Amino acid sequence: MTEQALALLRREPRLAALAAFPFNFDLGRAAHGHVEEVRLASGGALEVLAGDDTGGTFFRCADGSVLYASSEGDAGIIGSTVDEALDILTGLPGWGAYVRLSPADGAEAVRAAVEETEEELREYYGIDDERAELRTALGFPDRSPLELVGLLHAALLRTEPGFVLLNAEEGRAYRLLDDHPRPPLWEAVLASGRADLAALRNGDGERAVWQGVAEDPVRRRLVLRAAQFDRADEDLPLLRRLIRYETGSSMTDELRLAAVLIGRHGRAEDLPLLDEVRGTDFDTACGLSEIRELSDGAALRQWAREMDDAMFGTDPAGESLFTWTELATAQGLTEHARIPLIRRLDAIELDQGLLRDPGNPGRLVADRLNSLVYAFEELGDLAQALRARRLYAALQESAWDRVSTLYDLAALERRAGELDAAVRSLSSVRAVLRDPGDESLRYWERINLGRFIVREHDELAGALADAGRTALAAEVAEAAEELRAQLVPPRAP
Repeated sequence: MTEQALALLRREPRLAALAAFPFNFDLGRAAHGHVEEVRLASGGALEVLAGDDTGGTFFRCADGSVLYASSEGDAGIIGSTVDEALDILTGLPGWGAYVRLSPADGAEAVRAAVEETEEELREYYGIDDERAELRTALGFPDRSPLELVGLLHAALLRTEPGFVLLNAEEGRAYRLLDDHPRPPLWEAVLASGRADLAALRNGDGERAVWQGVAEDPVRRRLVLRAAQFDRADEDLPLLRRLIRYETGSSMTDELRLAAVLIGRHGRAEDLPLLDEVRGTDFDTACGLSEIRELSDGAALRQWAREMDDAMFGTDPAGESLFTWTELATAQGLTEHARIPLIRRLDAIELDQGLLRDPGNPGRLVADRLNSLVYAFEELGDLAQALRARRLYAALQESAWDRVSTLYDLAALERRAGELDAAVRSLSSVRAVLRDPGDESLRYWERINLGRFIVREHDELAGALADAGRTALAAEVAEAAEELRAQLVPPRAP
């Protein structure tokens, strides 16, 4: 981490003034902070270094990287250190116009873009003498526009997944400063699985690799997913061994995938193996029930092809986002999973038409939000899970669905420590019970729903008491008793 240039700016008023104008890195604006409260999705520390005259802010991240956030909701890393960021800002005074450039554009195109922008700047103020003075004082070497754009481009590409900025109140992510393509999530997720698969195929350290795959359910899943997208006829013996190991995880999607990959070879001699796998436990017996009806290799191949077309295929881009976020989470690639989930939720929040049922355009499939809730909970990100759950609750129509969703929401709010919000959610539950507006809650007092609602009131009352909110705890406890009195005890058997 190098910050010699920043230290000079803080010591030398003349240099600080030059940095502020014409290079728009104004240390004096740091005291004002950003235009809104923000945080990193990863939870890392942020320190305001400076601001610019458009309301943008320069932040230092915990690793020394510099993150720029505009007042318009865009953000990105612009330097791996403070000195590197200042090198870029002073070398490219119109740097904001170059975020879409990359070294691949070539020196001529980069030079032309920089010359055009700088000519426009010179119409209003000087930049050449000022640049020479400031860069010399800060100890920066002469760099070509192509070299500086290369530094900027490399920095921008580091923004995701570790440095994505969120509005602290709403939880929405800032847009990227640039539109450069990034590797798809599945590439990072499959990397270790591909390496293991290659080692198994080549016999490199076979015993050690097999032992590792056999004992690690995540590695098994990743190897099978790698085999899904890189199929080879010679994999059949490998797949036969893998599927036996995978039975240790019971009925997973990858167990079915292994059965499909084996079945596509159409070997009748594999039917006893697959039937044995099917009989592992109740879940596998249900999940692979079709296998016991298969009589020969041709039937096996047909079943496997139909299942492959319906559930798997050979294009990783065609897989559900949740396949990749789940596997990323399982590997500890937390930010790789978190960021696409947040951006998916942001998109739905801004355009609920994304939930539209393709077969019935007049209907929204709000249940898709539940997948986001569960994924965020798996990551331990209750703030984003709450965003998804609240949007889901707002889309419910029947009284039953509103009540079921609201008491789930209250439980999540309680777990997240948002006790006042949980109190409001349970108050809404009681309001719907009093005036449901339809017949869906006719027998709520006689079924588990009623007991679940009462139990959540009890849990919240306890949490409020533990937090020293005794008066409010008493109110919630009293509401619980009133609901409990309405419950109809289950009939004796």
